[in-house]
Amino acid sequence: MKCILSAVNIKRVFGHGEGAVHALKGANLEIPQNRLVALRGRSGSGKTTLINLLGALDRPTEGEIYFNGMELSKLSENTRNELRRRRMGFVFQSFALVPLMSAQENVEFGLRIAGVPQKEWTTRALEALEFVGMAKRAKHRPFEMSGGEQQRCAIARAIAHRPTLLLADEPTAELDSKMGFQVMKVFKELVRTKEVTIVMTTHDPAIMELADDVYLLEDGQIVEE
Repeated sequence: MKCILSAVNIKRVFGHGEGAVHALKGANLEIPQNRLVALRGRSGSGKTTLINLLGALDRPTEGEIYFNGMELSKLSENTRNELRRRRMGFVFQSFALVPLMSAQENVEFGLRIAGVPQKEWTTRALEALEFVGMAKRAKHRPFEMSGGEQQRCAIARAIAHRPTLLLADEPTAELDSKMGFQVMKVFKELVRTKEVTIVMTTHDPAIMELADDVYLLEDGQIVEE
């Protein structure tokens, strides 16, 4: 099975001298294509740091990260930005929707940022909303949606440009168990039908049971479960 993402001896240090924080201490990880992967660990274990590194939002202090064979740290900032815009999608704990935009407009806004031609925005936005079960709420704004609906809208925005990698940082943390399972159902379907690889962080044992692979972050390193 082809590996889409790999981290080799990743170290990430914040600060200098005696006050330095060693968030990651030689972490290694290989993620095959078309898998739903969960990263777990106690608060402060480095999960968010690792997600940011895998998504080229940050650079490691030491080590290498490869996305489809490309070493991310060797790419220019412009190339990294373009890679994130076109090949990756991001979902966060806070839904980060634009309050005055409808669900459809929020997804179209994501398409604009990704550089998708304007003539495709409506079709792609409605397709993505349909996929996450939000087609009937396309004209509603965030304050008119439940938490689960807002998160599914955020997922639609993250997948409308058809990325190959979706990175999600605690995407169910603000949701009740029923809404959390709805989000995971969408993730499972994405992996099954859209050839998307998903890497997510979570604290929830019930959510972990739905993942294809679970990795534990412990003392700045990764342990496969």
